[in-house]
Amino acid sequence: MGILSDRDIVESLMTGYLGISDYSEKSLTPNGYDLRIAEISVRGDPEVKREGVVQIPPRTMFYVSTVERVRMASDICAQLWMRTTWIRKGCIGAFGKIDAGFEGTLTLGAYNASDDVVEIPIGERFCQMVFESLNSETIKDYAQRSGNYQGQTGITLDPLKRR
Repeated sequence: MGILSDRDIVESLMTGYLGISDYSEKSLTPNGYDLRIAEISVRGDPEVKREGVVQIPPRTMFYVSTVERVRMASDICAQLWMRTTWIRKGCIGAFGKIDAGFEGTLTLGAYNASDDVVEIPIGERFCQMVFESLNSETIKDYAQRSGNYQGQTGITLDPLKRR
């Protein structure tokens, strides 16, 4: 198992082995790719924000959907790490791993743990995706196992598929 470098990521995208829609060279890092914000939903506010700067109230949960749609190979998974820009402003996030075989946008949960409003612009880079190669291809990938969020677009809180 190893982490893909920027060279590995670019080669994988060029060959179609991995997929990142709306790819931005600015988002490529030495060992990952920064995912950008397409929309934000603040808990307690029924309106999903898709433009401008969103104000996250203190001690409030919020959800982010990514601009990028990702497609993982059957022997690649990815970790997600919040960018330190947001951590330094008091935001915390608990992100799952992107399973081998997943395809779709990502819904990320985060929390403004500070006592101040945090302003987050739509389109800003939010978290880093770090690709990891598996020692072997999966027997069944994400789509074949649960696939609950396979193909999701936008902020998706409930599974698309029920077991």
